Amino acid sequence: MRSNYLLLLGVVLSAGTVFAADDLTEAQANDIIQKFAAKETEFSRARENYTYRQSARILDLDQAGNTVGRWEEVSDIIFNSEGRRTEKVVRAPTSSLKNFYLGPEDLEDLRSVQPFVLTTADIPKYLVRYLGKETLDEIPCFVFAVKPKKLEAGKRYFSGQVWVDDRDLQIVKSYGRGVGLQKASDDKQFPKFETYREQIDGKYWFPTYTVANDTLHFAEQDARIRQTVRYEDYKQFKSDVTITFGDAVDDKKDDKKDDKKNEKNAPAAPKKP
Repeated sequence: MRSNYLLLLGVVLSAGTVFAADDLTEAQANDIIQKFAAKETEFSRARENYTYRQSARILDLDQAGNTVGRWEEVSDIIFNSEGRRTEKVVRAPTSSLKNFYLGPEDLEDLRSVQPFVLTTADIPKYLVRYLGKETLDEIPCFVFAVKPKKLEAGKRYFSGQVWVDDRDLQIVKSYGRGVGLQKASDDKQFPKFETYREQIDGKYWFPTYTVANDTLHFAEQDARIRQTVRYEDYKQFKSDVTITFGDAVDDKKDDKKDDKKNEKNAPAAPKKP
């Protein structure tokens, strides 16, 4: 997002954790990286065969934490009668963001960086470093730092940490931000976020919740954002037809009144204009 003067994106900070990094050799850690990347490849292919609803909300907050603007979009990821995977926007009120707006990078982060997947094909693009072990919601996990080796124009990348289930070897949580090349003159800020996954159909760890909550520091002003994204109602699509991904369809609907439901756990991810 950009602020009305610059480009802005929201950030959620997570408490730091100290890891013991001496419980695996480098060779063992590399072996785990290759194995969980293979599982991530399997997960990525499997998710392409599921329908689900994605509900995203980004709030523009004043310094007292009051909502002064918002952006929302609810989309269904579905298959049409020809078996073509497509995104159907079912609700998208007019944006009322005041201190920043969402740019193309924000929307790309929302779609592909925040539900981060690190497949075998992606591994060569990233530096992956073992940090240690941590128990996350009673799940023993390997923790890895992940950052892109180089940035290429027009592409977005994940930079942060991932928690990998030590049994299923799939990512169960990611924490970081979207990064990419930008001009020195650009005043763009991107938020840190946390994405949590849950086991679907007893096999795959699919993203179910992303949260961000941060103050973005633009050249002319600071902007507070809060974001939540929910991925719900996963259902496996069964068909013999070839699956391809299409562009978003459906026009956006009119805005509705500001509802004051519990926003406390709902962070946002924007950029400034």
